[in-house]
Amino acid sequence: MKKILLSIVAIATLSLSTFGQAPEGFKYQAVVRDAGGLILNNQAVGMRLTVQQGSIGGTPVYTETFSTTTNAYGLVNLEIGTGTSTDDFTTIDWANGPYFIETAADVTGGTSYTVMGTRQL
Repeated sequence: MKKILLSIVAIATLSLSTFGQAPEGFKYQAVVRDAGGLILNNQAVGMRLTVQQGSIGGTPVYTETFSTTTNAYGLVNLEIGTGTSTDDFTTIDWANGPYFIETAADVTGGTSYTVMGTRQL
């Protein structure tokens, strides 16, 4: 009887541990260019990323900002969910999509953002 009970507990524990969890962040990379298309290498930039629900231009459910510096190739590496925000990334209901991400940048390193584009997640 003990073996059966122990087996049931072990199976239940393994079953519960296999359920997926929503991420607390995800990686984002972009190459930053100026209005003329030139890569901005080793330069401070401001970035604003907005997660929108439903469609492009849909309801913003999460917005955050980053102050970062591009590398020698103009690349920035960010983790959505770890920037400066008054929103809570963990409250996004990912099952209630679709979701889109709007990227905005200030190539002078400030907060006068220009929308660069929006893509579906």
